[in-house]
Amino acid sequence: MKLLKPIAFATCAIAISVSAFSAQAGMDEAKALIEKHSQLPTFDAPGEAFDAKACMADKKMFVIPLTNANPFNAAISQGFVDAAEIVGFELRDWETQMDPAGWIQGVNTAVAEKFDLIDMQGGLPPEFLVPQITEAREAGVKVTATHNYDASTQEIPEFLDSGANTDYVTVGNIIAAWTIVQTGGKVNALVLGPDEITPTAPLRDAIIGYLEEHCPDCKTTYINVPVNDWATKTQPAVQNALLADSSINYVLPVYDSLSQFIVPAIQIANSKAKIVSYNGTPFVLDMMREDDIVEMNVGESLGWVGMAGTDANMRLLCGLDPVTKLNTPAYIFTDDNVASAGNPATFNDGYGDVHIEGFKKLWNIE
Repeated sequence: MKLLKPIAFATCAIAISVSAFSAQAGMDEAKALIEKHSQLPTFDAPGEAFDAKACMADKKMFVIPLTNANPFNAAISQGFVDAAEIVGFELRDWETQMDPAGWIQGVNTAVAEKFDLIDMQGGLPPEFLVPQITEAREAGVKVTATHNYDASTQEIPEFLDSGANTDYVTVGNIIAAWTIVQTGGKVNALVLGPDEITPTAPLRDAIIGYLEEHCPDCKTTYINVPVNDWATKTQPAVQNALLADSSINYVLPVYDSLSQFIVPAIQIANSKAKIVSYNGTPFVLDMMREDDIVEMNVGESLGWVGMAGTDANMRLLCGLDPVTKLNTPAYIFTDDNVASAGNPATFNDGYGDVHIEGFKKLWNIE
């Protein structure tokens, strides 16, 4: 019996040592991830160079965003428009207002006007339009999706010809890593997102999964807030959660536009919680510059996204090797560099412009 206590003590000590080692390893990995994405983006070509002007001389592209009312979607569409002007082919940006009927009308218009490719960009769920997509493809129109699916965890559906996907998992990991470092591994986070939007799942799962794997003492709670309910349900949901648990130290909306409804909730609850999110939406970057509630934002140049989506679509139309992952780097904005995003901020300032010359060179444009 006298041997049991030392053995038990030794076992306990080993367990504590292993746990401490695991926590430190998680902290080191989190710091490395943050450091990597705090560097100004560089351009990595997504494929081989090709003569885009010659290839696209007789082709035209039709872009249907989730909604033009969202500046995020509008900025991506502008990237498509800019790329089409550089190369010199016809591109139409369809006007929609988060309305399935408008999406359907867009597909039908593209088919009727004999466009070669339809791109559904920025979170538009193609699953809602399978009959129309099927008819379009039967008519010889290619149908793709840009900035919709995750590059590593979501498959491009068989009813689409291709897709230019985003590394949402890395974005979610960055958000989670930031909170680990800032709290010393003591995160109690409220995560929010609209489940009906395609990219929400990989973002949500990456945030929660990274915390579970790298931070044994971290806690998360998830709240689904559909897009159409953001203005009415976000603030009370967050406010109630903060009042019920004053130890919540981070609110992590998967899309930063939710911040406008979260900040009042934090203020009313007299909480010290900070907001960390994704998209680099200009008004949220402006909020970061004006107060300290929005602490960090993972952004990406949306003009770059639109040009990268155009590149992937042109390769599909030209019969080249497919590109299914956007080459748009995730970039961290904080108080230290948010001024580079402009005042007021924009969707493209702060990232540099290496992608413009990068794509021109890739497309053999002098």
